Amino acid sequence: MSLLSLLAQNDGGAGILGPALVFMAIFWIVALAATIFWIWMLVDALVNVQDTNEKILWFLVIFFLHFIGAVIYFVVRRPGRQRLSP
Repeated sequence: MSLLSLLAQNDGGAGILGPALVFMAIFWIVALAATIFWIWMLVDALVNVQDTNEKILWFLVIFFLHFIGAVIYFVVRRPGRQRLSP
C-alpha cells in the first residue's frame, strides 16, 4: 500500500490526521498574521515617532516584547495620532 492510501483510510489512528492538519494550518495562519502585525507596528514606530529617544524606546519595546509590545504600541501610541479629515 502506498502512503496516500494509508493516510486516506478512516480507521485506526488515521482519523486524527485531518483535525491535526486543520489545527496546524490555523496555527500557521495566526502566527503569520501576528508576525505581519509585529513588522507593521515596528515600521510604524520607526517612521512616525518624531522624538529620537521615544523612537528608540518604542523600537525596543516592540522588538523585545514581540506581539505583546506591538499590541501595547498599537493601543497606546496609534490612537494619539491626529487623523486627517477629508
